[in-house]
Amino acid sequence: MTRSADALHSEAVDLVNRGRYDEAAQVLDRAESDAGDVNLRARIAGTRAYVLARTGHVADAERICGDAIAEPGLSDHTVAILAGQLGALAEEAGRLADAERWLTRAIEALADDPVAEANTRVNRSLVRMQHRRLDDAEDDLRCAVAAYAAAGMPVAEAQARHNLGYVAMLSGDLVGALQAMVAAAPLAGDTAVGAAVGDLDRAEVLRDAGQTSEAEAILERVAATFGELGMPLDRAMAELNLARSLLNHAPERAGTAAAAASAGFEAFGNEAWRVRAEGIRLRALLAPELPASVERPSAGEVADVVAALQRNRFLNEAAALRLAYDLALAERGQPSTRPIRPVASASMEVRLLAHQARAARARAAGRPALVRRHAANGLDMLTEWQHAFGSLDLQTSFGMHATGLIFAGLGSAVESGRPDVLFEWSERARHLSQQVTPLRPPPDARLAEELAELRMIRADDPGEEWLSQPRAAALRERARERQWSATGAIQVDRPITLEELRSALPPDTAHIAYVYARTALVALVVTSDGDHVVPIRQWDSDLLLGGLRADLDMAASVRSGPMAAVVRRSLDSRLEALSNILLADAVKRAGRRRLVITIPGILGGIPWAMLPAMRGHAFTMASSASRWVRMRDGARPRRRAGFAVGPRVARGEEEVAAAAAVWRESTVLRAGEASVDHVTALAARVDVLHVAAHGRHTVDNPLFSGLELADGTLFGYDIDLMPEVPETVVLSACEVGRSSVRWGEEAIGMTRIWLHAGTQSVVAAPVIVADDAACELLGAMHEGLAGGQPPSEALAAAAAHTGIVAPFQVHGAGF
Repeated sequence: MTRSADALHSEAVDLVNRGRYDEAAQVLDRAESDAGDVNLRARIAGTRAYVLARTGHVADAERICGDAIAEPGLSDHTVAILAGQLGALAEEAGRLADAERWLTRAIEALADDPVAEANTRVNRSLVRMQHRRLDDAEDDLRCAVAAYAAAGMPVAEAQARHNLGYVAMLSGDLVGALQAMVAAAPLAGDTAVGAAVGDLDRAEVLRDAGQTSEAEAILERVAATFGELGMPLDRAMAELNLARSLLNHAPERAGTAAAAASAGFEAFGNEAWRVRAEGIRLRALLAPELPASVERPSAGEVADVVAALQRNRFLNEAAALRLAYDLALAERGQPSTRPIRPVASASMEVRLLAHQARAARARAAGRPALVRRHAANGLDMLTEWQHAFGSLDLQTSFGMHATGLIFAGLGSAVESGRPDVLFEWSERARHLSQQVTPLRPPPDARLAEELAELRMIRADDPGEEWLSQPRAAALRERARERQWSATGAIQVDRPITLEELRSALPPDTAHIAYVYARTALVALVVTSDGDHVVPIRQWDSDLLLGGLRADLDMAASVRSGPMAAVVRRSLDSRLEALSNILLADAVKRAGRRRLVITIPGILGGIPWAMLPAMRGHAFTMASSASRWVRMRDGARPRRRAGFAVGPRVARGEEEVAAAAAVWRESTVLRAGEASVDHVTALAARVDVLHVAAHGRHTVDNPLFSGLELADGTLFGYDIDLMPEVPETVVLSACEVGRSSVRWGEEAIGMTRIWLHAGTQSVVAAPVIVADDAACELLGAMHEGLAGGQPPSEALAAAAAHTGIVAPFQVHGAGF
């Protein structure tokens, strides 16, 4: 039976909604040839125009739609539908004022068709988002959600709810954004196009949260998908977002991506979005990290693009480009005198750039105190935003937004040479992600089930590719959303002052704070009766740290035979050099047996316990001096110890048996018994938890680092499911003491995850440790722990007693 033109048009609309544009065009040809009614022909033309626009032919689309709306005899309803279509096309072409005018005309005429009105409101919300009229955009989307729900259209409702998440992201509510997008994903992304659009938007949330590695991997994949689907405008949008993400850490690549996006928009005839891409390209060329040979944009080029962005009402992006230019001028010693006054509705990025530009101007004017004041004001503003987020993932990633301000303040502090200023900025840098401490989240049975499924996926794929599998990616997204949002109440701590630290330090204890300012490294030594600034001379991170990890790994694996002595000599030589450059002078100045050490992320991979200058000292690696002072007051007596052994640990059973024997109350889970659930339950009822297991540090996803147990990996996420955590955790596992540096100052790894959850101290190694060294050293350490010694004292005593020099160190409040 021959199908009617109306039925064929409906079929074409369904194909369009599923992104199958070639098939839709063929069905529209058939529908048009059979359509006799002028209104139906006009609607077919409108759908054809949409297909043409999505496949890169906006001018043809607008011509067809304009011709259709001019046809005599159209109903008011059809005219309104075509007006809405012309508005959507104008938005695609970047003519946002025209778009809103057409879309508003359509909405006013579609009151008798709630679904068509809802479709048009969704399109108008996109225009309003681009102009940062976020309340108006949200109103449109909420009306659309209600209309789709009433009409029983769950997919359209989910897509509108997803867009509400995008509005939340633009307003700075990253938790709300991810919640909305993850909740909408199963329905909103039920087609290849829908999934790609959803991924594009979620990547923007991850980028704003500072998780750029994952965001950029998604954006590259999405750009390729849009290319395969024949959607050049969407591909250019993905490339533009990729450029925006790269701008923070890889400006040369950002410029390349922005240029590709600009060319895509130009080919599409979208001048407004081409100018947006040009704005990012110029910002990339202004980055100080680029080599001197790169030609910088002229004042005229910048002014032209700023003016074009303003004409198209991209005021936020215009302000960002102008501030980036002002910042570059000031950093070259040629500061502009133009006032820096971002509008109240400016994004967080623009407001932080404003503080950074003011600090750079103050530096160029030789006013160091003003540099620090502007940097501190910007960080205080960021802190207010940060108070909404208790998640460790978000806390450590937020450093992306603070990098420029942190290093402006640190550089000025180092140049000042003043101990009080150095300490203040050391604590600011370390405390930025430490000040918000979440309370224990409520139990989450669903998350526990999904983590169990992830364990099964990882067991089937032991490499690093398992996280990119579609099911694993979906589960990872839900785990992140829960961890971001289910943090419960939070408390906000302030950094302590230098005087408060001096008062808190016992007579036998010194604090050594390493302060890194990109071009300089100094150590601030503080005791109860004084302080010293120790410059770290001959500092070259590539030269000193470049082969350290390889030497340590080789020394741990080559324990006998003719090469063992050669390997050991090479390592000893490197450790001696590191010790002399980094530690010896600071320890001598300290003149104390116990040391509290704080470090920037760049020093996170150093095995401090193996440096010769550390011999005879008990030390703890504190997250910050402020946290150490507060945490040490919360220590409690240790009575119960728990032990767990993972599979394939050569001397694991021997290690925990020796350690458990010195405790009055102890529980041992042997290799076959130490499942994730059993270890989680054990952790909640002991004061000390010792896990002897193989570990894996996942560089790009530290919360999926973990310990290999009988039934799979205990992830960082699992730690938040523990109703209580032990006071002390001993991780006798390769690599889980490692950290990934996020944004210059912050490092995150399994040790940090336990500390964030409330554990007082974590004993771990940042590199591979030989099984026999771990077995003997940690077994001896438990004698001190069971006898009431603080963890750092117990570890130092065990090293002295056994003569074993190993990279185990205590993090947190080791005494």
